[in-house]
Amino acid sequence: MASSSRTDAAATDPDPAPTRPTDTPAPIAVPSPRYLLHHLLDRRDTPRGTASPVMDGTAAAPAAKAEAKLVSGEAGYVLEDVPHVSDYLPDLPTYPNPLQDNPAYSVVKQYFVDPDDTVCQKIVVHKGGSRGNHFRRAGPRQRVYFESDEVHACIVTCGGLCPGLNTVIREIVCGLSDMYGVSKILGIQGGYRGFYARNTINLTPKNVNDIHKRGGTILGSSRGGHDTTKIVDSIQYRGINQVYVIGGDGSQRGAGVIFEEVRRRGLKVAVAGIPKTIDNDIPVIDKSFGFDSAVEEAQRAINAAHVEAGSAENGIGLVKLMGRYSGFIAHYATLASRDVDCCLIPESPFYLEGEGGLFKFIEKRLKENGHMVIVVAEGAGQKLIAENMKQMGQDASGNALLLDVGLWLSQKINEHFKKNKTTINLKYIDPTYMIRAIPSNASDNVYCTLLAHSVVHGAMAGYTGFTVGQVNGRHCYIPFYKITEKQNKVSITDRMWARLLSSTNQPSFLSKQDVEDAKAEDERAAKLLDGSPSNHKA
Repeated sequence: MASSSRTDAAATDPDPAPTRPTDTPAPIAVPSPRYLLHHLLDRRDTPRGTASPVMDGTAAAPAAKAEAKLVSGEAGYVLEDVPHVSDYLPDLPTYPNPLQDNPAYSVVKQYFVDPDDTVCQKIVVHKGGSRGNHFRRAGPRQRVYFESDEVHACIVTCGGLCPGLNTVIREIVCGLSDMYGVSKILGIQGGYRGFYARNTINLTPKNVNDIHKRGGTILGSSRGGHDTTKIVDSIQYRGINQVYVIGGDGSQRGAGVIFEEVRRRGLKVAVAGIPKTIDNDIPVIDKSFGFDSAVEEAQRAINAAHVEAGSAENGIGLVKLMGRYSGFIAHYATLASRDVDCCLIPESPFYLEGEGGLFKFIEKRLKENGHMVIVVAEGAGQKLIAENMKQMGQDASGNALLLDVGLWLSQKINEHFKKNKTTINLKYIDPTYMIRAIPSNASDNVYCTLLAHSVVHGAMAGYTGFTVGQVNGRHCYIPFYKITEKQNKVSITDRMWARLLSSTNQPSFLSKQDVEDAKAEDERAAKLLDGSPSNHKA
């Protein structure tokens, strides 16, 4: 545990935080990352080097976006730090963390996270190679920037449903109340538009006590409705100073815009995100909450398809699972099931006709086994049905409305075998909304608890403009831009995909050019982990 004398002495340090012009941010070269973090970050757990202009808390500065906060060290070490309220409000007081007096934590060996602690994004390195990018480790700090009585927090859920939403809500409320003594917590109903168009509800440990046993979100959710000015006006009018946004990459991008406006107005408001996507398509983090529950529930649909297919002559069970752009649910559900004969995902193109095509493989498998099970992610095969996509448009979040590949594929398979005068029995199962609506399983409940507590610790410590996530098994604070710049996708040149091909014995359906393109994309992504910040402003 960091010594209190060192922290208290630092709290009286009169030196102002240095500033740099925002158009020429430069990494800080130092002999040792540990020495640098002690020197810059240890005192009061406050990032003292700023990459954005300091505002006086009242004047409205130009709405320039915050630059990436980078700290560099030996052997290619780069810390991609998150913003802090002291970046633009430099004279804020700090207070002792109430956790040190919490009887529940009296047996904890180390109350507080060492301010030097960072989490590496790239866990496998080579001798002489770069140490790569790091993120600030999550956890309680010795000094906090909000007194318990002054905190007025709000929680909002945005986008589609996902197992675990209610668990995250519950644990944020209980974490704020039980660990920090916070009593003013609002639930914003109906997504972002709820800030200015809907009612709010007061959240207490008592009224959220058993919500984790239910699916969905007690706050309601919606897509779109993001009006930055109206949202921040509502935050300012209500006196809210901590905003917790639970949502996917679009919602996190919206939270980043809210942070920028809060910073522009000079408000002492911490804006923090908890990434939510059932598809597991958010980059950087190990996985998103609800993913394990979704894979587990998908097993029931696959098992039903297997029973149906095995009970009929030339039976085919076709299951469509979620995965608009990333096929992780289909991928992992297939591996877990071992009953699947073919898995189709958006990342791996396939074709129907001709040698090596899907129809030939179905014919072969029916001849060998008399039945088969196909799992298809909702975003698979969209190039094959591209002529229909122009009519589909977009939803309120800007996502393409995809044609139902399950129905389309069912029709094509039936047409092919009818033309060949072969009788088949095809059963199509779409469990999408059943999976979305279930409560989270035990594994996800624990994960949601850790995410919620980590984000509360970060907001109380004054960090803002960040999302929380697990990276290589450790929870950390990640700048918004890192999780919104691209999507996490299944690597079809990875051993994990090879394991699936080995399990199903399906052809890869890939041309040589498809493989080369996939390898090039993997190499490009790998370079981003070698200490080269992906933010172009850095």
